[in-house]
Amino acid sequence: MHDIWLIIVIALVTAATRFVPFLLFSGKKEPPAAVLRLGRLLPCAIIGMLVVYCMKDIQPSLYPYGLPELIGCTAVALLHIWKRNSLLSIGVGTVLYMLLVQLVF
Repeated sequence: MHDIWLIIVIALVTAATRFVPFLLFSGKKEPPAAVLRLGRLLPCAIIGMLVVYCMKDIQPSLYPYGLPELIGCTAVALLHIWKRNSLLSIGVGTVLYMLLVQLVF
């Protein structure tokens, strides 16, 4: 029973974090400047944190010297610059990285 209540609470909190901003900022009024600023800054900050997290365990002195990660990140960056599609660039970079780790390195 504890597990069911835990799942219910997690689902409600997740739903609330998705719906509350629409309730607070619905209508024709402009959101506060702080909210607009966070909307511009947070996506880049989150991607930066993810890159740091993904690269934290690389050991440049040991084989494969971080090459799969470097190749994957480079592919993501170049594809994003070229196509401007986050889903495509992250998806292709992930598949490329997995292929490199599983088949090449």
